[in-house]
Amino acid sequence: MTPEQQLAWIMRGTEEIIPESDLLAKLREGRPLRIKAGFDPTAPDLHLGHTVLINKLKVFQDLGHEVIFLIGDFTGRIGDPTGKNVTRKPLTEAQVADNAKSYAEQVFKILDPARTQVVFNSAWMNALSAADLIGLAAQYTVTRMMERDDFTKRFASQQPIAIHEFLYPLLQGYDSVELKADVELGGTDQKFNLLMGRTLQGRYDQAAQVCITVPILEGLDGVQKMSKSLGNYIGVTDAPGEMYQKLLSIPDSIVWRYFELLSFRSLDEIDALRAEVAAGKNPQEVKKLLAVEIVSRFHSEAAAAAAPQAAGNVLRMGDIPDDLPCVDVVAETDDPIYLIAILNRAGLVRNSAAAKDVLARKAVYIDGQPAMDGFSMRRGDSCVIQAGKKSIARVVVR
Repeated sequence: MTPEQQLAWIMRGTEEIIPESDLLAKLREGRPLRIKAGFDPTAPDLHLGHTVLINKLKVFQDLGHEVIFLIGDFTGRIGDPTGKNVTRKPLTEAQVADNAKSYAEQVFKILDPARTQVVFNSAWMNALSAADLIGLAAQYTVTRMMERDDFTKRFASQQPIAIHEFLYPLLQGYDSVELKADVELGGTDQKFNLLMGRTLQGRYDQAAQVCITVPILEGLDGVQKMSKSLGNYIGVTDAPGEMYQKLLSIPDSIVWRYFELLSFRSLDEIDALRAEVAAGKNPQEVKKLLAVEIVSRFHSEAAAAAAPQAAGNVLRMGDIPDDLPCVDVVAETDDPIYLIAILNRAGLVRNSAAAKDVLARKAVYIDGQPAMDGFSMRRGDSCVIQAGKKSIARVVVR
């Protein structure tokens, strides 16, 4: 590819390239660039939110550039203050070591191990003396550090900010100096830390790295960022059936974002699928395509083919199992009760918003058939109602 064609491919699914002109200039040099991305091993497993960044590393790798997968086993013991409104509890060395063990195995489901350099920043951080650390701290001011949005908010609300938290972005930036990175990738919440690397490289007489941010992927709720602590994640190590089921459960509102950030299909293919859905195709059908692609990537094509029948996915939309729970819905008057209220009162959804979402996804079935607009029940009526993959019951109005 020409440098311009490479740039166009790199730009897919990116939020910002700082600065784009520098990246094009580096691509025009015609040498393999050193592409860095760092991961703090704060949890033992990666989820699909992490893979947005790893997919971008694969793009650079496929273009012939050198990928450096940095495990922050030293900085992980400090704890990244990004987005935190309280001081993050540092991890112990043993916790970090345990969490880091499975990282390489997981990323190599996407990256080529033969062309990926895996490094640990303890290799150089442990060698820093107190004088080295003071010299590094002298490269930046407290005033500039306080420009970080999370620090500003915590200071304004009189929340504690520990001195060691100021060291985190400095150390992440110093990783770029040690690795002589040409490009560093990170989520949009990492912009300050990425720019720190660019600043420090200039102070250490190196060519400044280009900073590329990628979007933060929303979790299964479609609102908050994918996170294990929030329970809205799809783990890279999830079983095939569980991974398949979770991908089918994402709200319709974010399905194209998942395609853009997670799928390896071309944008033309995705646009064609979008047009089919706009013309009336059930969004669940395109979610199945995405689910099969993702399960194949992290397991195998055979596992993806079996995923719909795997544990946790035996029940298909419209299936009626033999042993159904029976749920009573109390009618306070003789007036009809409409479907959103029925779903709520029967406990088949969390709230009215969830009821509207599952209806919009055409994932509600009445006695095995898709729910019709205007469906209602009166006292004495009963039927089997399924809302989504797992919520199903015989509902009786009394």
